[in-house]
Order: sequence, then structure tokens, then C-alpha cells
Amino acid sequence: MKKVLIISPHFPPVNAPDMQRVRMSLPYYKDLGWEPVVLCVDDKFVSGYKDALLNETIPSDVEVHKIKAWPESFTRRLGIGSLSLRSYYHFKKAGSKLLSQREFDLVFFSTTLFHVCALGRYWQKKFGVPFVVDMQDPWRNDFFLTKPKSQRPPKFWLTYLLNKKLEAYTMPYAAGLMSVSQAYIDNLKSRYHALDSRPSLLLPFGLSDKDFQLVQQKNITPEIINGKKISVVYMGAINKFFLPLIKAFFIAFKKAVPNTEAYHFYFIGTNYSMSVNKKPVEKIGKELKIEHLITEVPQRIPYFSALSTIMHADILFIPGSSDADYNASKVYNNIFSGKPIFSIFNEKSLVKEAINETAAGVVVGISETDTQETLVQKIEEAMPHFMQLHQKKVELKPGPLKKYLATSMAEQQTRFFARVLSCYVAPFLVLMDGCTV
Repeated sequence: MKKVLIISPHFPPVNAPDMQRVRMSLPYYKDLGWEPVVLCVDDKFVSGYKDALLNETIPSDVEVHKIKAWPESFTRRLGIGSLSLRSYYHFKKAGSKLLSQREFDLVFFSTTLFHVCALGRYWQKKFGVPFVVDMQDPWRNDFFLTKPKSQRPPKFWLTYLLNKKLEAYTMPYAAGLMSVSQAYIDNLKSRYHALDSRPSLLLPFGLSDKDFQLVQQKNITPEIINGKKISVVYMGAINKFFLPLIKAFFIAFKKAVPNTEAYHFYFIGTNYSMSVNKKPVEKIGKELKIEHLITEVPQRIPYFSALSTIMHADILFIPGSSDADYNASKVYNNIFSGKPIFSIFNEKSLVKEAINETAAGVVVGISETDTQETLVQKIEEAMPHFMQLHQKKVELKPGPLKKYLATSMAEQQTRFFARVLSCYVAPFLVLMDGCTV
């Protein structure tokens, strides 16, 4: 049996999107011929949302090593809050110990805390073990380079230059690339031509049917929604790129729906931070004089409570992005919930394809060139479908749905791991004859 060392700083009970691929796949790796060993940060050193029930989804026979991190209360004084920077030394020490004492075939980084991925090159050189990086987001992100200073995030240049340096140090040496977006793979290969000969895999986020079974077994009840009106639920963070789509939706909603009072919209867990109480969606509601139809809860609710809540909604609303590369992890749980979806995504998005091919709901296809006027027009044209959704019984197509299940995702990962190994010759990373990328 092959052995893979998985680097996932976030891990249950921490409820973070970037650990979900690993968490959902762990029950299946061994049956597919791979023994996983997980290296993560002890949740005592992780700030953020936690759900103890997530621990029950991790098989008892999976080996998990929890490491320390520098306390955030100390590093914040130095201007450092990133968990990847706070835990880098500890990952290096613990990972080196495991790799020196045990035989591993592969190191797999699955995280958006990219700084720790730089250890892949270090370990490859020291121990001869190849590494794969799962790109769930861009590491080096050039998006804000053309934006004015007022639109850039805090410490932009410091963060950007560090990410640019570490990405260039690390990625040319990766033995394989996995990503939720083909554009992320293409961008990396255009920057680092050494990657042209390395295997890559486009693998969207998936879902675990076992999670839904656990909701029913534990009889977990929904939160916040009351069922007195037609409940339209969005579950997840809201970034500023979603807001123009949400505003366009509500403008179209007011224009096209005669009985607006029959609906109530719930936006739950809209902020990544536990301490921030900003409510941007309610602000839009006030501007359009429909604030009484909107409830926004910035704080996240536990993962399984969130699943129960979307399972009890009448309609699921997903305001996506005009960016064709955006792939929302939340979409796949929404699909499997069996509740009808109304969503807004780029015409070329993988998410649009997933919703359409599973017959999970309605997708308004948009483009990056759309103005607010054209967005409103496109959404308004779809409003007759929206008004019928709460009466619709969703009949998901099992064939297309199957490929998004955790079992299928794990199968694709392990086949990819094997392909990476067949192409790798330490320490030169050359392409073997007959190896396909």
C-alpha cells in the first residue's frame, strides 16, 4: 500500500472550507490503496469556527498528528496573524521527523494557507519525496495590481511580494498540480514552464453523502429560518464581488415578482470573521426598501446545522460571480440537499455546468462584461422560474451527481497520485516515457 503525507493546517473540529476535500476523502483512501497520514494544527492554536461533530466524520484508523503554532496573541504584536506563518516552523519540524522515520511515497498539500507548501521543495530535496499541491485558490493573486490603493486589502504589497516569492520558489518543483479551476493550472504553467511536463488534474469541490446521513441520524434541527413565509436561503460568506449580483437580483425581484411579501431571504454566515457584525446584504435591502424581507446573520453556524438549514429551506439562493474561474465549494452540498437552486454564475463556470447537468435548479448565465442594467435584465427574465421553484420537487439526475460524491473524488485523487509517481524520477523531475500529463 502506498503512503501519503497530507498537509492540511485546518482540520476538524475546525470548520474551514479548505480542509473539506481532505476530510471527505479520508474514509476512502485505504480502500483505494493509499494509507493517509495527516499533519495539521491543533485546533487550540486556530482561531475561527469549530464544529465538534466534524470529528465524528474522521475514521478512527486514520493517523493524525496535531502540531502547535505560535500563539496569535503573541504574533499579532508583530503584525502576523496568518496560521501558515505561525505554524511553518512546527510543520517543518514535525514533517521532517515523520519523513526521516517512515517511508512515504508522496506529500499532498491541500490548503489555502499556501506558505506551508514551500516545505514541499525542502522535503523533496532532503528526503526525495515528490509533492502535489491542491490549488483551491490562487497563491499569487495579481487581481489587485491594477486596482487603486483604496480597493486593495491591508498589507497588500507585503503579502503579494511574499506570495510571489514563495510561489516561484515552490511550484516549479511540484510533481503534480490539482486544482478546482483550469485557469489556476494554466496560469501556473505559463509562469513556470517546468510544470508543462508535470501531470495536472482539474477536480471540483465535492460532497459527502455521509454528512447528510449524519444530520438525519443526529436529528439536527435547522437554525434561524422560521417557515412562516417562502424561505430563500443563502449559506456562506459574502465578498464584495457578490454584492452587485445580489443588488441586481433584488432589483429584478422587486420589478418582476408581484407578491414579494410572500418571501423571506436569509443570508447566514456572511462574514469570515467571528467578531465582525457588518451586514452588507441588509444594507442593500434598506437601499431598496425591502429590508423587512431580509435577515442577515454574519456569524457562521455549525457545519451540520448549516446542512440541516439548507435541507429545510424552500429555495436555495447562490449569488456566484461573473468570474468564469470561480468555483464555490458550497454549491455541491446545495445540490445534494434536494432543494431547488436559483443561482447566478458566469456562463462558462463549472458550477453552472454542475447545477444544470444534475437538474438541481436554475442558473442565470452572466459574463464579465455585464453591467448592472444587463444583469437585472437577465435575472428578470428568469424570475418566472424563480416564482415556481418553491413548488418544484427536485429530481436529481443520479448519473451526473455521482461524479461529485466523495467516493468518486477520492478515486480521482488516488489515480492522479499514481500517475504523478509514474512520471516522477527523483531528484530530477523528468518526464518518463509513456507518461501523460
